[in-house]
Amino acid sequence: MKGHEIPDLDPQPRDAEGHGYVDFLASERLSVGLAVWPAGSADHQQPHREDEVYYVISGRGVIRVADEDRPVRAGSLVFVGAGVEHRFHDIEEDLRVLVFWAPPHAVPRHH
Repeated sequence: MKGHEIPDLDPQPRDAEGHGYVDFLASERLSVGLAVWPAGSADHQQPHREDEVYYVISGRGVIRVADEDRPVRAGSLVFVGAGVEHRFHDIEEDLRVLVFWAPPHAVPRHH
């Protein structure tokens, strides 16, 4: 069994705007990480080769997927298909987001 206490995870290092990401679980078919974006920060991520599911643990903002915006808050879950443009914006409260990747992403990326 692999277990983790999500509140204890602290993604490091952080970029100049305070964004951080850490992978903490991986198998042959799935990986999971925790991403944080501080209030007022910008999300500069590029499309990925993997499908992703975002689950917002805490915070508030908006995610743009392709050409559609959706407000997110604690409890929001959003699917993003491989290769689709997406980013968080208008981050009003610090976002803590679980990121599920399938297949697992092999190399750490700035997210």
